[in-house]
Amino acid sequence: MPPTLASLVRHPGLKLSVLAGEDRLETPVRWAHVSELADPVPYMEGGELLLITAMQIEADDPEEMSRYVRRLVGAGVVGLGFALGVKYAEVPPALAAAAKEEGLPLIGVPRPTPFIAISKAVSAAIAADQYRAVTAGFEAQRELTRAAIGAEGPTALLARLAAHLDGWAALYDASGSVVAAAPDWAARRAARLTADVERLRSRPGPASIVVGGGCAAGAAGAEPAEDTAVADRVELQSLGTGRRTRGVLAVGTGAPLGTAKRYAVHSAVALLTLTTERSRALQDAEQRLGGAVLRMLLAGEPDHARAVAGRLYGGLLDAPFRMLVAEVPSGGGAAQQPHAAPSAAPSAADEAPTEAATTTTASTSAGTAAGEAEACDPLATLIDIMEAAAARTGESVLVVPDGGRLIVLAPDGGAAVMACAEHARTVEGRRGTKARPRDRTAAAPSGDELVIGLSAPAGPIAAAAAYRQAEQALSVARRRGRMLVEHEQVAAGSVLPLLADDAVRAFADGMLRALHEHDATGRGDLVASLRAWLSRHGQWDAAAADLGVHRHTLRYRMRRVEEILGRSLDDPDVRMELWLALKATASGTSA
Repeated sequence: MPPTLASLVRHPGLKLSVLAGEDRLETPVRWAHVSELADPVPYMEGGELLLITAMQIEADDPEEMSRYVRRLVGAGVVGLGFALGVKYAEVPPALAAAAKEEGLPLIGVPRPTPFIAISKAVSAAIAADQYRAVTAGFEAQRELTRAAIGAEGPTALLARLAAHLDGWAALYDASGSVVAAAPDWAARRAARLTADVERLRSRPGPASIVVGGGCAAGAAGAEPAEDTAVADRVELQSLGTGRRTRGVLAVGTGAPLGTAKRYAVHSAVALLTLTTERSRALQDAEQRLGGAVLRMLLAGEPDHARAVAGRLYGGLLDAPFRMLVAEVPSGGGAAQQPHAAPSAAPSAADEAPTEAATTTTASTSAGTAAGEAEACDPLATLIDIMEAAAARTGESVLVVPDGGRLIVLAPDGGAAVMACAEHARTVEGRRGTKARPRDRTAAAPSGDELVIGLSAPAGPIAAAAAYRQAEQALSVARRRGRMLVEHEQVAAGSVLPLLADDAVRAFADGMLRALHEHDATGRGDLVASLRAWLSRHGQWDAAAADLGVHRHTLRYRMRRVEEILGRSLDDPDVRMELWLALKATASGTSA
């Protein structure tokens, strides 16, 4: 520990005496400083033992000494050393009284002891303390390294770290979920820091924050804790080599960290970063392998795909899986052409995986909200969530960036698929864009929102069919204004929201234009009559009653419709096209 006033008083070579403040001698001393100024406060940083001979102050003046000592205490001076036998043989009563009144330790320095001897003693004690801290830090680093490369990995590392800190430690994954904690009870404490972890994850890395009742008021970087009833001091450190946070380390202690404990935390951050941040080369290699496996599956070669997948993805192909296709549509609800399935031959995109799927565009604002972070790179966020969920349960997931979209194979009913569904519900709830399947007025996703299509459960032999199902579900998700649609939901609801397309609207407008032009001249309401007749399945009396006209009038109008359009209403295909055109152009149908 650093030197204290008590350790200096006990130093046999200094022969110091205590004249006041005996109850505050355990205060640490940051430095020993000599000053004869009448007001040395502007040159103090706090924590100093101030050494004086009283050459420039009126040590006999009670009022002057009261002001002098009060200023020293206010500046954080921890002790006052007074040279005996220089100007004053003994400490002036006024100075001694002021020191006792303010609770400032007053140390008598005998004439044979030079001030420089005290400064050297303080410096040597500080150096020895720093050496002990560095030595302890290196020893902690060795222990943490051995734990990190052992069979238990991060779990053992957290246990060693908690022991070194005499506190607790917890690890959060890229999605903000607690994956390990030590001791076991710390998992409950760590779970209460979710909001603080989200706040840290929204910041560009590397970053750290301090929360909890144990941090000193006004301390740099300290922020109010979410749980004010808890008195421990918690530091949150982001993990990752880039600006994108790959995880978070939390450590809880009863007091601010000392030098040795700080070294241990920094070592843990470095080691956990190595275990959570895979090298770029390895990441690229896994992506190329995953792309090759996917192309083989879609080409109808499941045996070859299983052989190439090996232990990395092999288990994924031994049970039913779901195929997921996700993208960020450009132009919101604009019609988009379906993507072709990844080619069986390697492409440039396969050789150089899309950067957008592996890196996150970090916000330059430290206060960016989690929702804004998701909007910056929703594909990367989805990858983090699904991979983190899979890692917690030991699942294998195959993630393949494909241009501006993402293709994922994940076990049916597994944690990754459930995490994706939960993420979709959370985002839709936050944005207020969730639309029911039968809601025709659902707005299509805007340009910065994610849409996901999920296939039905399939096996390797049916991978191509699963891809088509995911594509179909993705198209329906765009039309219905939903973030996630499963293939089982494609047939649910009405087909009408799928008509919200510029090409369909243009076709419908062209088909009905002549009838609208006829009605605009006031020569009869042919469009309304056609709609009533079709809605009544061609029943003349019922349709005429709906319109409030005679059935012969309605028959005349339908003959005029046939004459103007040049098409027969006896043709079921014509009736179907006209009905869909009427629905597509109806008010409120457009998405």
